[in-house]
Amino acid sequence: MKYSKATSYALHTILYLIAIEPDRSVGVQKLADKLNVSSTYLSKILTKLVKACLIESASGANGGYRLKGRKEDISFLDVIYAVEGSTSLFECYDGGDSQCVIHQVMIAAEETMKQHLMNTKMVEVANKLESTKGTEMKS
Repeated sequence: MKYSKATSYALHTILYLIAIEPDRSVGVQKLADKLNVSSTYLSKILTKLVKACLIESASGANGGYRLKGRKEDISFLDVIYAVEGSTSLFECYDGGDSQCVIHQVMIAAEETMKQHLMNTKMVEVANKLESTKGTEMKS
């Protein structure tokens, strides 16, 4: 299985936003510099995260992006769906029939992965990073 680079950037963006002060906004250029990606490309990803109500944008001198809602509620699956959508990873070429045994196995595996990603919260990973790296993420 392979997710796009956009998903990786989105996950890292959320981790970064979790690590900073809750009321602080971060500009797209600072985020892009942290992720070593162009601000134009990252803006497209941030737009998807805004549309999914995971982050919000604030305009003005202190504008930028920050988490929307409780950081404890954001799962890996939320971020992945925001970027990739919720379409199945597997497409059966046997007419897509739900009776296809290959399709049944692949969907069951996908469901297990989906449950794991839904149950794993981004804040859990952020906390692990924080404890292993100290305050390095906050700089």
